[in-house]
Amino acid sequence: MELNEKDLLSLVKRAVRGNAEAYGTLITHYQTYLYRVAFLYVKNEDLALDAVSECILQAFQSVRTLKKPEYFKTWLTKILIHCAIDLFRQTLPVAPMDTVQVAAPQPNISAEEKWDLYDAIDVLPERYRTVIILKYFSDMTISEIAYAMNIPEGSVKAYLSRARGELRHCLKEDYLYAI
Repeated sequence: MELNEKDLLSLVKRAVRGNAEAYGTLITHYQTYLYRVAFLYVKNEDLALDAVSECILQAFQSVRTLKKPEYFKTWLTKILIHCAIDLFRQTLPVAPMDTVQVAAPQPNISAEEKWDLYDAIDVLPERYRTVIILKYFSDMTISEIAYAMNIPEGSVKAYLSRARGELRHCLKEDYLYAI
């Protein structure tokens, strides 16, 4: 069942009031998105699933504290980022190259170039990596990223600019200029 914005907002409001079924429906709606974002952080299927599970639990325990229902997805993403980073710090992620799924296919970019890009993103400072993932792989707006990271919008713009600069410097290839 496809949910529109009005339906989603109604479900969030019911979940905030304690309706577990509404919360479950929301999680079902966002499960693929959550997994994709977690995988971009930890680069391992099992760890990504663990991060999503931890996020779902933490969000369920604190959903009543959500003040702006229209920011549910962003709020959930914020929790997921913290869970994924915590798991990433606890383990060294290792994923065989043949099992990694590319999150956002780009036209006219070879597999080797994608791996170079992902490797370059991995070595960025955490705050730069986060804004790149949220902007280009999760299609979040500047204001949503600012909310998720709890920083001003100007900082998000600065981080994006600096991250793109570091990626250009690291890769020195024309395919990156599409970012």
